[in-house]
Parts: sequence; C-alpha cells; structure tokens
Amino acid sequence: MMSKRGLLIVISGPSGVGKGTVRAEFMKNEDLNIAYSISMTSRQKRPGEQEGVDYFYVTREEFEKAIEEGKLLEWTEFVGNYYGTPLEYVNKLRDEGKNVVLEIEVEGAMNVKNKCPDAIMIFITPPSMEELERRIRGRRTEAEEIVQQRLAKAEREMTYVGQYKYVICNEDVALAAELITVIIRRNMEK
Repeated sequence: MMSKRGLLIVISGPSGVGKGTVRAEFMKNEDLNIAYSISMTSRQKRPGEQEGVDYFYVTREEFEKAIEEGKLLEWTEFVGNYYGTPLEYVNKLRDEGKNVVLEIEVEGAMNVKNKCPDAIMIFITPPSMEELERRIRGRRTEAEEIVQQRLAKAEREMTYVGQYKYVICNEDVALAAELITVIIRRNMEK
C-alpha cells in the first residue's frame, strides 16, 4: 500500500520569537512523523557541523546552478552566503509519508506558499513587540545596531501575519507547541 504523502509545514515569524524552541517542543511527539528540513548553504562548514545533518554544504557556483535549474523551494542570500531549501529532498521526505517542517524567514515562506499551495502556513508572534525586544536584548550577544536592525525587520515581518492560515502567540512555549500539534494532527486526518 502506498503511504499517504506527508504534509509540508512552514513555521515562520520574527527573529527572537522562539520558533526553534517551540519546534523542538512539538517535534517530541513521535506520532506526528516529523522530519526537519535540512537547508543547503554556500557557507563554510563550522567546527562540529556535519554534512547532511546541519546543512548540505555546496560551493557558491553549485548553489547558483541549483537556483538556475529551479531545484530550490526557496532561497536567500545572507551575509554573502546562500541558504535555501532543496526541493528534491523535501519531496523525497514527503513521498515517504513524513511531515516536513521548514523553519524559515517570512520572505522564504511566501515563496513556499506560492510554489506549494498545500503548505500549512504557521506564523508565530510574540505576546507584544516590547516582549520581543526584551527577548532579543536578553540574548546579550549583539551590538545595539544589530538589535535595532532585528527589531526593524521584526516590525516588517509582522505585517505578513495575514498571509498565514494559522497564527500562534508564543507567550507560553508548551501551549504554543500544543496548538501546533493540534494543527498538524487535524491536517494529518484530512
């Protein structure tokens, strides 16, 4: 018997909102049959990172060829390096019946929405912009200029909230993860 094709679940929201924390929480549910999508990048491998685990590492030329040939679901260039989602990899996982999660930027999410109208689009919001600023500053890892850039970008990203089918406020990580779990389960039943 051919297994049912897996779902494509897109999680996005502003930097600092806690996407990764919420994702790690709902991915603990083994019955959701989730695979986290591994991105392709043209940046150099960092110490401790593994090919096919952290990223698929390629040269800048290989990445540009993948763009030209339409082999990416979405991609972006950030600080001189390319990052993107390999279409073939995502389709392979979905064809195996796995529910594939992409945790990506809003811009990339809009590209996925256009290419895959069946994608389950989930936007995670902060309880307030003040709380988001508190979280970003709480990291204490970035210069004030970077903090300001992140906050300005977050303001722009929040304008896309209406483009998503589901909007989850991350005031409580366990609750946000539980709500996303319900969304995935309901879509698995369709």
